[in-house]
Amino acid sequence: MPWKLASLGALFALSVLAGCTTSASSAAKESAAPKDSVTQAGDGRCEAKGADFAIGQSASAALLEQARSRTGAQSARVLGPDDMVTLEYRSDRLNLNTDSSGKIIRANCG
Repeated sequence: MPWKLASLGALFALSVLAGCTTSASSAAKESAAPKDSVTQAGDGRCEAKGADFAIGQSASAALLEQARSRTGAQSARVLGPDDMVTLEYRSDRLNLNTDSSGKIIRANCG
């Protein structure tokens, strides 16, 4: 019985380890594959200074898209003073914070 249990345990460990290895051909394919357009244009991180032009303006979809493209962010959102937001930080997201009248008062990433 112990021989069967040891053999089964060794077989399980080898199968787990085999799943963690990569072959040289698959690594070469990954390095030869073209990078997506986001990586070529930049790393997708948001630079909030690019959206400073929007402060004081009324929030709109066109302004949000223009600010997103200027900051290099992958996504953007407008946040009102009473909006509920999640607490995760995303370096590729632009936040345009507005006051109660809809004017942008702050631009930040996250």
